[in-house]
Amino acid sequence: MNQFLFYVMGITALASALVVAASKNLVRSVFMFFVTLFALAGLYVFALADFVAVTQIVIYVGGVLVLMLFAFMLSNKETLSNLERTDNKFISLTKLPALLIAAMFLVVLINAIMKADVDNIPWIQHSLHFGIVRSDNIGNIGINLMTRYLLPFEVVSIVLMLALIGSVHLSRKEEHKL
Repeated sequence: MNQFLFYVMGITALASALVVAASKNLVRSVFMFFVTLFALAGLYVFALADFVAVTQIVIYVGGVLVLMLFAFMLSNKETLSNLERTDNKFISLTKLPALLIAAMFLVVLINAIMKADVDNIPWIQHSLHFGIVRSDNIGNIGINLMTRYLLPFEVVSIVLMLALIGSVHLSRKEEHKL
C-alpha cells in the first residue's frame, strides 16, 4: 500500500508539474501548482521528513501560492490577455537556451540517481533503526529553528516578503498616460 501511494503521489506531482509548464491558462497553472506542492509534501512524508512537508504546505501553499492567486485575481484583464496572446510554441528558437539548460539538469539528475547508493545512506539507516517519530526530535525543532537553522528560517521569510512585493506589483493598477 505504501509503495502504491508513493507512486500515485509521484505520478501526480509529475503530471501536474507538466500541466503547469504546458498550460496556456495562468489561473489553471496556479491551481495545478497547488496540486504539485501537495503531492511533493506527500513525498516528503514518505522520505521521513515530516517537518519539511508541513513547512512546505505552510510556506508555499499557504503563503506563496495564495499570494500568486491574489496577484492574478487583482491584475487587470489587459495584462492577462497580453500574456495569453504570446507565442506559446513548445519548441522555438527563443526557448532553445532554456531547453538546453533543462536537458543538462536532466543529465546531471540522472547521473546522480545512477551513482547514488540509496540503501546505504546514513540518515535513512538511522531513521529505520530508531523509528519514524521520536519525542526528542519534536521537542528540539523550536530550539534548532532559532539557533542552528536561523539563517534558513530568515531566508524563507525573505522569500515570502518577495512574493508579497511581487503580488502587490502585479496587482497594482497602471495609470494610462494620454
